[in-house]
Parts: sequence; C-alpha cells; structure tokens
Amino acid sequence: MNAVVEPRTSAQASSTTPVLEISDLHTWYGESHILHGVNLTVNKGEVVSLLGRNGAGRTTTLRAIMGMAGKRRGSIKINGVETIRMPTYRIAHMGVGYCPEERGIFSSLSCEENLYLPPRVRSKQPQPPMHTREIYEMFPNLERRKNSPGTKLSGGEQQMLAVARILHTGANLLLLDEISEGLAPVIVQALARMITMLKAKGYTVVMVEQNFHFAAPLADRLYVMEHGEIVEQFSADQLQEKMPVLNELLGV
Repeated sequence: MNAVVEPRTSAQASSTTPVLEISDLHTWYGESHILHGVNLTVNKGEVVSLLGRNGAGRTTTLRAIMGMAGKRRGSIKINGVETIRMPTYRIAHMGVGYCPEERGIFSSLSCEENLYLPPRVRSKQPQPPMHTREIYEMFPNLERRKNSPGTKLSGGEQQMLAVARILHTGANLLLLDEISEGLAPVIVQALARMITMLKAKGYTVVMVEQNFHFAAPLADRLYVMEHGEIVEQFSADQLQEKMPVLNELLGV
C-alpha cells in the first residue's frame, strides 16, 4: 500500500520559501481562457495588492489559488508545496483563507454563529487560530452585535465578519476580494487599520482591489493585471515613479 504523503506545513518549509508562488498559470471557465500565464510571488508577512480594471482576471486568480476556478494549468505553490491538483478543502487546511466579494454571511444565523460556522483548519500552523477575544478586540462592532442576525448587520459589519470568520479558522494566508467596495469612508479606514494590524501580527495578505487609494498605502508590492496577464509589478517605494503608468492602466 502506498503511503500518503502529507503536505509540509509552513513550519517545515524554508524561511526563504515564498508563502505563495504562481508560475505560468492559465485558467479556463468552459471554453473561455481567462488567465494567460500569470506569475507572482508573495513572501511571508507581505501585503500584496492585485490591481486592474473589472474583468482583468484578479478574482479568477484568487479563485484559482483556492482551487475554485475551472480548468487550471501551470504551478501554484503554497509554502513550497504544489497545489495545482489539490481539492479546495486541502488547500484550506494548508492555512489559506478566502474572503469573497459577496461575503457569504448567513442571514438566519447570528453574528457569532456566523463567526463560529467554518471549522478550524487542521494543518499545524506556527500561528494559532485567532481567539474570539482577539477578534472582538480587533472588531469591537462585532462583539456589540454578536447576537444580531446577519440581516441586521450593516455592510461594513458584514465585511468585518467575513474577514473575522477566516481568521477564526486559523488561516494565515488571507485572500481578500474587494473588501472596501461600496463601504463608507469611515469603514474603509477601519479596514485599513485591520490590514495594518494583521501585517504586524505576521499574516500574509493578497488583496484584490478596485480602490487604488485604499490598496496602495497598505501594500508592500503591487501587481497590475490586464486581460488575464500581469502587465506591471513594483514595490511600494516605486509607487510615485509608476503613477503615469497606473494612470494609463487604471485611470487613477
């Protein structure tokens, strides 16, 4: 009988191994070829932002990382482990948490029931799941509304809950899709503080954002996508010199 080889945990991976490494990634939905050879790297503790216009392939990139896209070809390594053929549940157990744009809050459950709903990931992460007390310290609104049904939460509270829910599972690579969309400026500022706190705690974050002015000050590095390809990549300290290119690509 062949032995089952478990994926290495991030504790077993080299400290220099990228948390996420994507090479020549192609993705299809049916006959539609969406991603055309995407390459990107995310190191431990980084905040990386994927910028681009609607339809550029940013959300498909996140879904491909989670194994939720259609046909995939290429390489997606998490802590040095190839995941391109893994099912979604095994990818989640490697410490990957996906917060989709639609949030997925269950209206019939209370705020706290929504928080506790997803199971803890089983992989042995060096960073333990965030305790409820830590979550409520980061999101005091959620503690005040913990008994409120999902339908009674504001859009900002629902977004906070969606992020808190994946932190509670023990994920430490966070894939955040348009978390600032449609929210009031005061809530967007609160989410920016959240990203800063998560980075300080050692979390690794990949953000898809349409809101350039939200994403740019938070990111260590930025990738720009167009027509399913990475067309620009640069670090935060290159932002000013890249503004003419960004104006052309994004209209910022």
